Amino acid sequence: MWLIMAILSAVFASATTILVKCGVKKTDSDIATAIRTIAVLLFSWIMVFLVGSQSEIGLISTKSLIFLVLSGLSTGASWLCCYKALSTGDVNKVIPIDKSSTILTVLFAIILFGETDNLVWKIVFTVVLAVGIYLMVEKKQNNNDETNSKMWIIYALFSALFAAATSILAKIGIKGVESNLGTAIRTIVVLFMAWVVVFVKGKQKMVRGIDKHDLLFIALSGLATGGSWLCYYYAVQNGDLSVVAPIDKMSIVITVIFSYVVFNEKLSKKAFLGLCLMVIATLGMVFTK
Repeated sequence: MWLIMAILSAVFASATTILVKCGVKKTDSDIATAIRTIAVLLFSWIMVFLVGSQSEIGLISTKSLIFLVLSGLSTGASWLCCYKALSTGDVNKVIPIDKSSTILTVLFAIILFGETDNLVWKIVFTVVLAVGIYLMVEKKQNNNDETNSKMWIIYALFSALFAAATSILAKIGIKGVESNLGTAIRTIVVLFMAWVVVFVKGKQKMVRGIDKHDLLFIALSGLATGGSWLCYYYAVQNGDLSVVAPIDKMSIVITVIFSYVVFNEKLSKKAFLGLCLMVIATLGMVFTK
């Protein structure tokens, strides 16, 4: 069941990326992050009440609560960096770097959680995954602003670092906690962090001027994110993180297809080879489990 949930997480995650790209055309990335988090929060707490896990809030240990909060802070930081990168860089270039968090996640899962089954194959496929990511990352074309062309890479790298930290912290924090409830608690932290950033930067006045078209896509991306999170943290709670994380990151395949159809962002032969290696590495990790 956790494998199915991991796959569904990837599907929802790919939809999130495309919808976010559509929603930050005219809207500031920090504002977009803060607004879509509201949608995620509503969706996640609706699921909590649907499954009836709200009564378990008082049973959450202090340790679990601390790690859930930390994972929420890490998620917020990853989002802010990722959407800043998406606002200035191509989807096909930003997402491969963001998905490189899988490499760190697998390594941390092996070291911290002792997920050493078929260790040699895991390491081999992790190396293949790293090579695939390297091949997919190319310099953004037709951009005369050299500073911006470099900045999106930096933001994407920080996004990957925080995303890896999120998975590790959530794996620890969600132990013994109903997955929907754990997701909802984390979302509160992400929402708080996102709006703090908006007010610190003095961007709250920009909320009134959001384009209605952007607002629709931002809201939809929030719902897609909620679906992805609920599936992902169920899989994390019940399965091996070193397998769940690569499956979740395979959302890149669907993302690349949609980015070609919607934004006409084409892959070079080099990038396509990289994508194939990423797919091979992920499938390898799944079938050698």
